[in-house]
Amino acid sequence: MKLRIAHALQAALVVIVIGGGFGARAQNSTGAGPPASIPTFSTEDIARTGFFYVGGHYAGGAGKEVMDGAEYVEVMVPKKIRRAWPIVFLHGAGQTGTDWLQTPDGRPGWAYYFVKQGYVVYMVDYPARGRSAYVPDIDGPLTIRTAPVLEKIWTNLTELGDWPQAKKYTQWPSDAPNKGKMGDPVFDDFARTQVQFLQGENQDKLNLNAHIALLEKIGTPVILITHSQGGGFGFQVADARPNLVKAILTAEPGGPPIQTVDPAKQEYTGKPNFLWGVTSLPVKYDPPINDAKELQVELEAKPDGPGLVPCWLQKEPAHKLVNLQGIPVLEVSAEASYHRVFDSCDAKWLSQAGVKTTYVKLEDVGLTGNAHELMLEKNSDGIAKFFQSWIEKNVK
Repeated sequence: MKLRIAHALQAALVVIVIGGGFGARAQNSTGAGPPASIPTFSTEDIARTGFFYVGGHYAGGAGKEVMDGAEYVEVMVPKKIRRAWPIVFLHGAGQTGTDWLQTPDGRPGWAYYFVKQGYVVYMVDYPARGRSAYVPDIDGPLTIRTAPVLEKIWTNLTELGDWPQAKKYTQWPSDAPNKGKMGDPVFDDFARTQVQFLQGENQDKLNLNAHIALLEKIGTPVILITHSQGGGFGFQVADARPNLVKAILTAEPGGPPIQTVDPAKQEYTGKPNFLWGVTSLPVKYDPPINDAKELQVELEAKPDGPGLVPCWLQKEPAHKLVNLQGIPVLEVSAEASYHRVFDSCDAKWLSQAGVKTTYVKLEDVGLTGNAHELMLEKNSDGIAKFFQSWIEKNVK
């Protein structure tokens, strides 16, 4: 018996020594960490992080219920909270909350920039997108952008862009000979982040319900930073819960009002677009209206300059966006983007409707050569710094 115990102790000692030695080697070996080809960066400014879901409802027949319309949310809390209002990021079409985490060339994204400034930040994946469930029989048809489309509209503009401003593009974050094209490692990593997304109005409705739930769960007023498709979603939730939104900073929001535009021709296509002005869903106007057709609109006699379209505006006296009038808005437009053709029309509509709106062409504040994906480009931190300076001046 004593001999068996002694042998067992010896075996245990061997296991401990071997195990301890293996652990030390694993910790000290350079091979244990990720290779240089996998981008990493410090998160030392973050005290806590987590994720949760908001919104959603059970759908389907009895015994076949599924949760539909829920939204994934990620939160980061700085080590020292120095700002009174959290930031909520709303991303664009075909994209997810990863837009705010990291640039395609591996630099920290805007989420980390604003955490460093002392903000609590929230990032979402829209319902039926990314880490938020898509229910095939309920949510509707999906689409996804092809790589050639990404090249033409966002990354290889100097060769493929067919609107006047495209040749000014300089900020794609790659030095590859084929930068901005398939085969450029940075482009390929960017293309990997693009996901399928819903077509039609159902995305708007799902988002509005989820975003209301998010703001109510946070419980304190927030600053919205929105991009592209997220622009309309930001105005929708601010209209629904104006007491929970302190300011909106929107980077090239979806638009323009009333009709879509062909940027190559700088002409309206006749296809309806944002019939409520800055959203696809109803928002509150004064005098009140029950249907977007009650907005009397007219086209400006001429655009503000070459390469632009004239804007659809309301006939005076204009209905006012009463729930947005107490919320300051910054809209920025990138120098080389196809959005430049019509971006000012969103700001004009908001201003005419009584919303305090600042419209900034980024080159006018020294941020030149950007296209639509400005939070992912070379000077992304410079744009974030401009946003922060605007917040300090305009959000009391």
